[in-house]
Amino acid sequence: METLVRPQPFIPSHPVCPPVTAVASFSRFSFFTKPIESKQPTMEFSLADAYNYIRSGVSAQATARLRSLPSTQRPAFKRSNFDFCTFSGLFQQRKADKLIRHSYLVCFDFDHLSDVEAVALTLLNDPYFETMLLFRSPSGDGLKWVVSMEQNYAYRERFFPVETPASYHPLFFYAVQHYLHTTYSLDVDEKCKDVSRACFLPFDPNAYINPALS
Repeated sequence: METLVRPQPFIPSHPVCPPVTAVASFSRFSFFTKPIESKQPTMEFSLADAYNYIRSGVSAQATARLRSLPSTQRPAFKRSNFDFCTFSGLFQQRKADKLIRHSYLVCFDFDHLSDVEAVALTLLNDPYFETMLLFRSPSGDGLKWVVSMEQNYAYRERFFPVETPASYHPLFFYAVQHYLHTTYSLDVDEKCKDVSRACFLPFDPNAYINPALS
């Protein structure tokens, strides 16, 4: 992922809310200190915080060690050696029913890609979903793609005003999952539909953040 092409922003024909980057710049979510058994958040994070963490090298040693292990040993090592966050919101505890506030962010997880760089460029250039944050997975052969559901939620809220961001989260996930599969033949980890889904934070010096957020 040496060269990342800046995608053109998606501008809806009927604006119903501020640009997604403006909304995302205020989004906050929970950060947790390893291991994965941790249920109490350590602090609040922003997308810029996550980006700086991923590029800083805090988890560089753990990332290198993970990638040197046989695939059978990686899950246990990852659960014990990586800090993580819940991109979709702030939580009292890392449980769906302990959500304090949804961030309007959804992280899509792509595993075991044959060409990580090609998929990264495809996502960055997608005309409908503007990338907020994009980085390699801890294993190195996958991607984590963070987008905002704010515009879609605001438009839907005009017709379904009783719906909450948390209840809309899985609907948005399935819509984007279908779009990615039919448009690019890309498959997304089904577990991303969970609003409390944990995302490990690896080292990726080439991580991408939307320029409006950095």
